[in-house]
Amino acid sequence: MWWIIALVMFLLDLYVYQALKTVTQFSSEKIRLTIHIGYWVVSGVTLLLMMLFPYIQALQTSKIFRNYIFAIFIGLFFAKLIAAIFFLTDDLRRGSVMLLGKMLPNSGAQFMGEGNAIPRSMFLSWLGLGIGGTLFGTLLYGFSNKYNYQVRRIKLAYQNLPAGFKGMKLVHISDIHSGSFQNKTAVNHGVDMILKENADLILFTGDLVNDRATEMQDYMDVFDRLKAPLGVYSTLGNHDYGDYVAWPTKEEKIQNLEALKKVHKDLGWRLLMNEHVLLEKGGSQIALLGIENWGAKGRFPKYGKMKEAYPGTEKIPFKILMSHDPSHWDAEVKTNYKDIDLMLAGHTHGMQFGLENPYFKWSPVQWMYRQWAGLYEDGKQKLYVNRGYGFIGYPGRVGIMPEITIIELV
Repeated sequence: MWWIIALVMFLLDLYVYQALKTVTQFSSEKIRLTIHIGYWVVSGVTLLLMMLFPYIQALQTSKIFRNYIFAIFIGLFFAKLIAAIFFLTDDLRRGSVMLLGKMLPNSGAQFMGEGNAIPRSMFLSWLGLGIGGTLFGTLLYGFSNKYNYQVRRIKLAYQNLPAGFKGMKLVHISDIHSGSFQNKTAVNHGVDMILKENADLILFTGDLVNDRATEMQDYMDVFDRLKAPLGVYSTLGNHDYGDYVAWPTKEEKIQNLEALKKVHKDLGWRLLMNEHVLLEKGGSQIALLGIENWGAKGRFPKYGKMKEAYPGTEKIPFKILMSHDPSHWDAEVKTNYKDIDLMLAGHTHGMQFGLENPYFKWSPVQWMYRQWAGLYEDGKQKLYVNRGYGFIGYPGRVGIMPEITIIELV
């Protein structure tokens, strides 16, 4: 599999190189040689690292490699792929010109576009390289945003909210992915921002780690500072189960999950595993349900069991559900549990890449998830999808910033 990917990358490199030769043909020999050698050095190193990755354990466990080198490799791939679309357009144009030239030889000069100061092939080559380079530069710039925590405030109105909980403030965070962190001071600053809110309740909706419970060792003293009068509650996300690691034995995978459960306990968080608790405030009660990961998209597992979490909450007038994957809302919650007033989720990270302003919101992740960031409503039911506190895969954020959500119930 890796060799097939490497072959595709090499062919793509060759294709892009042809355009690079076109745009540098009028440069001095020294500049041209420097650009060409630099191109193949960068391309060759990324190809070599990719081919060695499955065989070198140090690369697999290195945060620098997993966070930056791999991200740069992916960024280069997509930049070249987008550039290649323009080159292909130009090749199709030139092929058509050649064909028409043979069919209509007397009109060849017209079709070849003679007389233009800049041949169209040069223009499209520059355009492809420019757009691909801009994308790659944007991804590099996004490295600086991975700890740029944004506080998003929202008021949610419910007619059935018990009087004791009117005005209650809760903090919703998700997708910490501690295995990706490399700046403890920055992560601590985010926790300070949460604590300044003096919220009544803090809710975390899964993916505390990337794969292994040991990833939290250096961050226990950061996240154990999270406290709230009504408590801190948590659930598991798809990454928490260690499903993406080739464990030597099944027992080691089970031990990892048990160790992660203990991490939640040692943090002072109440991990909800397909269960519910009743919260009391001002003589009123609401139900807080938390289930294990349940995903309706792709091959994400369905460990969650609403049939275990829901019983006993039927007569409680207001219910909040913590469920990591937002696809659970459409697939089961709206259809089978119509009295769940608010579901909180994460998982998508907004793909850590997109565009957001007061009038427009877009990310490639919306091609897979209908609900991928922010508030969604259907009748009396509401879903809020947190954009994630941490990051994974790409160590940055472009347009979709890490989020701390402040929800006030009114």
